[in-house]
Amino acid sequence: MKEFFFILDTTPMNASLSFDFCNIKVFDFYMIVTFNEGVTVTPKMNHTLIHVTETHFDDQPFVYISNRVNSYAVNPEIYLDTAKIKNLKGLAIVSTNYQAKVNARIEKMFFSKPFETFSDIDDAIRWGQMLISR
Repeated sequence: MKEFFFILDTTPMNASLSFDFCNIKVFDFYMIVTFNEGVTVTPKMNHTLIHVTETHFDDQPFVYISNRVNSYAVNPEIYLDTAKIKNLKGLAIVSTNYQAKVNARIEKMFFSKPFETFSDIDDAIRWGQMLISR
């Protein structure tokens, strides 16, 4: 008999932020970023995201979850700066799109911290909980 492990995430949202290139939902130990369709993520956009992490997480450990429901481009070099965030414990990519998952494998090579892909956002949150509890 197969066992299933279920964690109900009842973490309240701390902030909901909208920018011209993405929407961000900030929770206690993670943030979910959804980029707009057709965006090319630039270093300037990445600096905005880094500022959000500094504002909302200070020195508290957190996980970045990229909810890839839209198609957009990422310069993988951006991950070199993102990996420098000291309290960032890992990055999760959530998508059911095959090409997005292939792109994530390439992006992973530029990121020096835990980096995983998921088909379900709840799985990404559970993974984040595991990273934070280490």
